Amino acid sequence: MAEFEAKPLVILQTGDAPDVIRHQHGGFTDMFLQQGDIDPSSVVIVNLPAGEQLLSPEHYRGAVITGSAAMVTELLPWSEYAAMWLRDAIGMGLPIFGACYGHQLLAHALGGEVGYHPEGLEIGTLEIELLPEAQQDPALQNYPPRFYANLIHSQSVLRLPEGAVALARSQQDPHQIIRYRDNVISTQFHPEFNGPVMHCYMSWIAELEPQNEAKYLDIQRRTSNTPVSQSLLREFVRGL
Repeated sequence: MAEFEAKPLVILQTGDAPDVIRHQHGGFTDMFLQQGDIDPSSVVIVNLPAGEQLLSPEHYRGAVITGSAAMVTELLPWSEYAAMWLRDAIGMGLPIFGACYGHQLLAHALGGEVGYHPEGLEIGTLEIELLPEAQQDPALQNYPPRFYANLIHSQSVLRLPEGAVALARSQQDPHQIIRYRDNVISTQFHPEFNGPVMHCYMSWIAELEPQNEAKYLDIQRRTSNTPVSQSLLREFVRGL
């Protein structure tokens, strides 16, 4: 690990974007660095599916968990290792932000239930509604009651861990933002995805499913940047 004057932020990389998106917009960690306004020199990236290992939590000032094409319910060895590490990190008070797979992995690690959403894939630039509990949350109390976010996911948090609080929902998913601890929060949506990334995703999926091409191209026309959802990531990083 490189030498830092201060403890680095660690990004737990749990997967990466498809080749066509990575070639145009960078990988998941690049997106977090850009949309989170994160200084790359202050970050350590640990690629978990590649077998890279985390140091003990006290070596970091905070952690961010990316999305993945994997499913939490597969219980892959690297994912279960990360879940164990996250339990230890939370117990030690490490600030943590998870998105999509990271959102589900945190819920799984703390005893919640993750599985395929009964309504299927949730995808596109969709409206998020804050729940009443968000009015008292320090990260969300000044947010607009409704805002847009970018989503691509098949699995969801179906049951919250004990002590966790849902702070926002979408039309399909009641657990769009979850507060686990004072300094541990996650989003089912992708604050790291901007409009061009979503536009590219829709083209890619339309090619994979030509029978549904018209549906995905219609979703594509309504994709956009989501500055409010992006700001949640940026404010987490600034608070470290």
